[in-house]
Amino acid sequence: MTTVSIPAGWPATEEEARAVQDELRASVVLDEAGPPPGTGHVTGVDVAYDDERDVVVAAAVVLDAASLDVLAEATAVGRISFPYVPGLLAFREIPTVLAALDALPCAPGLVVCDGYGLAHPRRFGLASHLGVLTGLPTIGVAKNPFTFTYAEPAAARGSAAPLLAGDDEVGRALRTRAGVKPVFVSVGHRVSLDNACAHTLALAPEFRLPETTRRADALCRRALEEALREAPRGIPGTPQETTQESPQESATRH
Repeated sequence: MTTVSIPAGWPATEEEARAVQDELRASVVLDEAGPPPGTGHVTGVDVAYDDERDVVVAAAVVLDAASLDVLAEATAVGRISFPYVPGLLAFREIPTVLAALDALPCAPGLVVCDGYGLAHPRRFGLASHLGVLTGLPTIGVAKNPFTFTYAEPAAARGSAAPLLAGDDEVGRALRTRAGVKPVFVSVGHRVSLDNACAHTLALAPEFRLPETTRRADALCRRALEEALREAPRGIPGTPQETTQESPQESATRH
């Protein structure tokens, strides 16, 4: 497991974090279809926290998109890098998620985030933020619609309805299992909304959530338990097995 510290110059206030979102949002690519569903690699990322001990763990799990077999996985642990503020959760997660992705032995391919992309108050959720910093195609698949509205999609698997901010479609409510609550899909970076929904259905042949999210969630929970067993009082000081790059450095390298 890679141990990371908070990057130098990381935003410390809500004002600074919003300014970063506003600056990076212009780099989101919306005119690419993205990789075809069922081909190449697809990677799920997720995080788990222990706020009392100031510990966050991220997991990245690479699946073969055709078979959904696990090809590789990596985890990273660090200090929580930002307070809990709705709409700014990416700033709590990005440093450890980047470290977990960097630790993978193979290319991630499409990255699926347990969260939002354009379905965000400033149209720049975790999936978009991560996509811009890495250059990877990304989508967000969330468990709830955040602050947006939608009409209930039809009960059949594959049914969808627009996720709306006023009159603007920022994502879709997508039924991955017949008669079960939909998930909420939004574009992150370099993927179309139609393709994001097709990927989500391909990744969820049996359960409501895509296998990428299910595998990454299970791995980061196990990794958090392990980290707390090894350091029950939290992550001391700023130990590093590898040095975490700044977002700008990571963006130029990927």
